[in-house]
Amino acid sequence: MTQPLSPRTIALVKATVPALADHGTAITAAMYRRLFKDEQIRALFNHSNQGEGGSQVHALAAAILAYAQNIDNLDQLGPTIERIAHKHVGYHILPEHYPSVATALLGAIGEVLGDVASEEILTAWGEAYWFLADVLKARETTIREQITAASGGWTGWRPFTVVEKRRESQLITSFVLRPADGLPVLRHQPGQYLTFRLDVPGGPPVKRNYSISCAPNDEAYRISVKREAEGAGGSRFLHDQVSVGDTLEATPPSGDFVLNAPTGRPVILLSGGVGLTPMVSIAETIAANHPDVETHYVHGTLNSATHAMGSHLRGLAERHGAMSVSTFYDQPAAGDAIGKTHDVTGLISVDWLRANAPLNEADIYLCGPKPFLKALVTGLHIAGVSPERIHYEFFGPTDELVAA
Repeated sequence: MTQPLSPRTIALVKATVPALADHGTAITAAMYRRLFKDEQIRALFNHSNQGEGGSQVHALAAAILAYAQNIDNLDQLGPTIERIAHKHVGYHILPEHYPSVATALLGAIGEVLGDVASEEILTAWGEAYWFLADVLKARETTIREQITAASGGWTGWRPFTVVEKRRESQLITSFVLRPADGLPVLRHQPGQYLTFRLDVPGGPPVKRNYSISCAPNDEAYRISVKREAEGAGGSRFLHDQVSVGDTLEATPPSGDFVLNAPTGRPVILLSGGVGLTPMVSIAETIAANHPDVETHYVHGTLNSATHAMGSHLRGLAERHGAMSVSTFYDQPAAGDAIGKTHDVTGLISVDWLRANAPLNEADIYLCGPKPFLKALVTGLHIAGVSPERIHYEFFGPTDELVAA
């Protein structure tokens, strides 16, 4: 059992809060530079978010600051700890990797803070790090045990065969994956993602998370991937070089953004762009298993060229009977027309939701790019929606935009 931190350690860590607020990103950037000197450790990470200005640098700085601020009240960090534990399971980060992070973090604190980082301060931060590491390792062990105990569960990297590749829009393509060993797959929770190790030519393998876009089943997963113009090329590799019959490696489904058990309340699903992928999984699940749940799916995209899986979702709604689908186009193309291709021109707004959906009663699920989330999550809070009814997923690390 993890020993509680001493009052002296807590006081010393909290005393570093002003320095962390001023120099947090410099510390995390220095930590990653130190950490990535070890190629085996470097290979564990998704490098699309790294670098001096990378969102992961800022996200980790915010997390370290939050830990220091709440070290005497860790219940405040419960959701963050849960999210990190799922990410670690997805990236197959194991207990033996934690010492490397400790060495890099403490070295970075000493490097950036200089004389402020006394031996007593560094000792306190070492104790604080290992306290949190033990909490995370225990949670990760529990998640892995639950996965391996379930039918179709596995640990580490499992090969999957691409059995179908289908273009959904100008930007999004779906891939249906069956396990190469022919055995069942773990039934994911609607909203979860798979983590892939992709052998992109010209460099080391890259790791990417892609939400599962189908309802849980025993046979296959579907991912629906947007082709990104920037970055290390994970999505371009899938779109341009992966064909039916090829093999991809993935760890088990992970993530704490999932459809909760029905409560009798209505459900509102809000997605922007490729944020529709976990929402399709949730919508399929509601359509198949929850005929009495009033559901409102509201999706925003640029226009008909980027609109993916629209007819599929309308078909789900028709079969369900208590589900509606509304689509917003921000930049309609020539030929797009309200009532024909979409329902509303513009961006999804809280005012529209208040007028067209049971905003004050429903459980609300959101997924999309950061500006989409920032506008709607903030707007929902301002509108008085209880935080317990707002659930959101985002692509990439948590950062100050979402935390705000």
